[in-house]
Amino acid sequence: MPSLAAAGLTLLPLGYLARRATEQGWPVVTDLLGRQRTLELLGRSLLLAATVTLACIVVGVALAWLIVRTDLPFRRTWAVVAALPLAVPSYVAAFSWLAVDPGFEGFWAAAMVLTLCSYPYVYLPVAAALQRIDPALEEVSRSQGLSALGTFVRVQLPQLRFAATSGALLVATYTLSEFGAVSLLRYDTVTRGIYTSYRASFDRTPAAVYGCLLAAVTALIVFAEYRTRGRGRYFGNAPSRRPVVLRLRAWRWLAVALPLTLAALALAVPAMATVYWSAKGSSSAVWDEVITAGWTSLRFALYAGVACAFFAIPLGVLAARHRSWLSGLIEQVTWVVHSLPGLVIALSLVFFGIRLANPIYQQTPMLIIAYVVLFLPLAVGAIRASVAQSSPGLEEAARSLGDSARTAMRRITLPLALPGIGAGTALVMLATVKELPATILLRPTGADTLATQLWTATSVGRFAEAAPYAAAIVLVAAIPTLAISRWSRSTSTLEATQ
Repeated sequence: MPSLAAAGLTLLPLGYLARRATEQGWPVVTDLLGRQRTLELLGRSLLLAATVTLACIVVGVALAWLIVRTDLPFRRTWAVVAALPLAVPSYVAAFSWLAVDPGFEGFWAAAMVLTLCSYPYVYLPVAAALQRIDPALEEVSRSQGLSALGTFVRVQLPQLRFAATSGALLVATYTLSEFGAVSLLRYDTVTRGIYTSYRASFDRTPAAVYGCLLAAVTALIVFAEYRTRGRGRYFGNAPSRRPVVLRLRAWRWLAVALPLTLAALALAVPAMATVYWSAKGSSSAVWDEVITAGWTSLRFALYAGVACAFFAIPLGVLAARHRSWLSGLIEQVTWVVHSLPGLVIALSLVFFGIRLANPIYQQTPMLIIAYVVLFLPLAVGAIRASVAQSSPGLEEAARSLGDSARTAMRRITLPLALPGIGAGTALVMLATVKELPATILLRPTGADTLATQLWTATSVGRFAEAAPYAAAIVLVAAIPTLAISRWSRSTSTLEATQ
């Protein structure tokens, strides 16, 4: 029942889009889809998503290999620092770069900012996967005469495919649905086209058609990732020895340039911009207001994390233990909806709330429903990966000793899935703290969050007023980010789509 309820919630935005897009007839839909502006927005969105995804794969895999498999100086410190850009919302990063250079805008600006904010989605699962590779396989490869590079390409890289593609899926869907950064950096995408269409007229049809187009593109991406995953089984014995560490020798200190450069661009620039504008002395933001907004953000994030975990546990177990066309369809639908802009999700729930759920419209429950619809796949993926890594033989043994299916799940499956549940909850909390469009439209009256306060200030160029809120967002988001980083070093539960 929770699985069906979750599927029903995720179908609300798709139903809303289909109704809005077709209310004026199919000729209008085909005309909008064939317009040069529509094709241009789609091409720009796909180009940005492809560029950011490819860059994140290269950066994430290279950084994970350096930190996990080489004698990189201070690699324990870099393991934590490499995950911290997850705590920096893309619109905060964009605001920081604009505060440094007001002319920072366009495609390459958007691509750089989104890459710096998104590469940990690839780095974390790949780093976890590298820790699990049996070193015996590499020793055999080296004994056959292969170099370190050859061993990486022939032995390690194939075993990292699922981890890398799972992170790449997160990056691609995140980039396609991104609104804040691309708006601040003035790069037109389908998401920005949706927002502009809603703002420009009372006719919702063009925006709905854009939303359907975005959903269709994402469905193709998710289906392709699902096909590459196949029906492989991912559980197995943990390696009995530590991973083989490659000695970089003369290249050891030069290799620090990669994590150092990433840290400078992704963390130092936002930090310096925030400190600079906070120290300007012209900020009108009162710190007790920042604290109030921070508490509201944390409260909403906690509610969203618990709600997503409640719905994600049965979905994750179903996807890991009972793979079928139905479980696969439900999982893919959640990913398609996850790629939709928060603005579309919010407007669909406004439509639903006004007509069918008026008592909770603009109340906390409606906002939490929006967060569940937006971020459910983050929790499902982490829980499913955690369950999939434990052998079903343990549950079969419990059943053979007389336990019912429900008892076996409570005593065996759920305890083994706890790291995934924790990681999934932390991911949802992190995403909730940074979420902007749905929060703007659905938050209870007077319940300002850090994200909404920051957007209000930056949208009119009041950088000094925005700076304290930007700093608070990063500090609050750092809590779940550090938890995610810790779990990823001990498990591979962030391999979100294996």
